[in-house]
Amino acid sequence: MIPVLNESESLPQLYQEICETSQQHQIDLEIIFIDDGSKDASWELISQLAKQDDRVSGIRFRRNFAKAAALTAGMRAARGSVIMMMDADLQDNPKEIPRFLDKLNEGYDVVNGWKERRLDPWHKVYPSKVFNWMIWKLTGLKLHDHNCGFKLFRKEVAAEIRIYGELHRFIAVLADARGFKVTEIPVHHRERQHGYSKYGMRRFLRGFLDLLTVRFLTGYGQRPQHMLGAIGLTCLSLGFLGLGYLGVVWILTNLFGLGLGPIGNRPLLAYSVAATILGAQAISLGLLAELIVAYTGRHQDTYSISERTETASQNEQEIIV
Repeated sequence: MIPVLNESESLPQLYQEICETSQQHQIDLEIIFIDDGSKDASWELISQLAKQDDRVSGIRFRRNFAKAAALTAGMRAARGSVIMMMDADLQDNPKEIPRFLDKLNEGYDVVNGWKERRLDPWHKVYPSKVFNWMIWKLTGLKLHDHNCGFKLFRKEVAAEIRIYGELHRFIAVLADARGFKVTEIPVHHRERQHGYSKYGMRRFLRGFLDLLTVRFLTGYGQRPQHMLGAIGLTCLSLGFLGLGYLGVVWILTNLFGLGLGPIGNRPLLAYSVAATILGAQAISLGLLAELIVAYTGRHQDTYSISERTETASQNEQEIIV
């Protein structure tokens, strides 16, 4: 599946290279182009390719809905047991497809590309290195290039993960959280031949916010109170300690005349009250989040099954009937 945004100059060559690779290595495949609101002749080319080759199909969005939406549409339309995603700008080399398949057949569920020698400007390369390091530290999954749009995964992975916003760059992380086996291989990264990059510096800020979202979803998605409640209890404890100390000072000043001064103009009073309110709000949000998870998560499995024995499959069918 290939998201397309104003890539009319690249599509003919990309299609030709994919066909040559599939013919040379006898790979049975389908090609799904998802036109994400292109303003050029991309859709006309996709329609023409679909008429010429039964293996080609196209999906056209009414407007630009971003890459995650395009990939979701591609996953739903895919008929094969293995799904590959790649960009349409010719920087991903279709000759790498057999290597991805060989690695997947070693027993993995997700194979992530690694642009070991990345042909991009420095202001994209170095922030990306920092971003990948942060993902490793926050999620525990160490990959060199989470941002790489060249990925191969089994259909089961697509069925169990949900991507939206810009979470497409965290497919490997989301799959790893579900228990799928993830690995990576270095790939040949080519220079862009046509057009321009669709990503700017703003994506790093959005990427950091998405990383926090993924960390929350994978770590506390089914138990939000564990995080929000911990924050709330910490703030409540600090608030109560501060208020307790100030209460002792007030008693010693007003009842025993020790002359410790008034407590009304002390910054600690404002901090303690704020911490108490914040703690109560965090615990309340945690309870609301738990209610949402309890009622909306009824039809979503919190586990991932790898295999079944024949008896277990028959028993499940009998229960469903």
